[in-house]
Amino acid sequence: MLKRLGAEFLGTFWLVMGGCGSAVLAATFPETGIGFLGVSLAFGLTVVTMAYAVGHVSGGHFNPAVTFGLWAGRRFPGKDVGPYMVAQVIGAIAAAAVLYAIASGAAGFSAADGFASNGYGDHSPGGYGLAAAFVAEFVLTLFFVFIIMGATDERAPKGLAPLAIGLTLTLIHLICIPVTNTSVNPARSIGPAIFQGSWALSQLWLFIVAPIIGGAVGGALYHWLIGKPKTTAETA
Repeated sequence: MLKRLGAEFLGTFWLVMGGCGSAVLAATFPETGIGFLGVSLAFGLTVVTMAYAVGHVSGGHFNPAVTFGLWAGRRFPGKDVGPYMVAQVIGAIAAAAVLYAIASGAAGFSAADGFASNGYGDHSPGGYGLAAAFVAEFVLTLFFVFIIMGATDERAPKGLAPLAIGLTLTLIHLICIPVTNTSVNPARSIGPAIFQGSWALSQLWLFIVAPIIGGAVGGALYHWLIGKPKTTAETA
């Protein structure tokens, strides 16, 4: 279990470091940065690379909503949900701390400007309100977990799951960055919000609740619609 939790810590660390790091350091640098497309690809690439690196150790969740969704889909034991989520959140906070240390080296940097945090209303990149943000995060997390369930099904083509999952996360970011800066991952939201320290913390609840519910529905839907029943031991 310690090795599995270490893999989840490292995977989530890399996701926040690569995805949020690209948003903070490279999205608008200095006048022609990588933009929405580049940030979207960065998030997808973090999942692809770490899924291949440590997915065989821990399953490569790197996201509390994925862990909870896999449990709801009867693919993951309930006794391991809490430890996985804790490791993921700690990894995200550690990555945000490293990113803060790097970003602080630039003149004029202030985490209060956003620090890749997720938000709605005045803090949505496109000015989208609470209801739109909730629906987007719920629906996109639902499909994210549904696709993960399918890509990792024993009946799916072998060895391609990390690519399918990474491309899905890229697509999700292309859709949702203008709406909420894209979460679909409570750990990814918690890390930057702690360092942003004001509005991001007050809006953080949405980026915990909506992805967790969406992930649970996505996992349960796949199990009901397509998945095979699992043994009692696998659903403990």
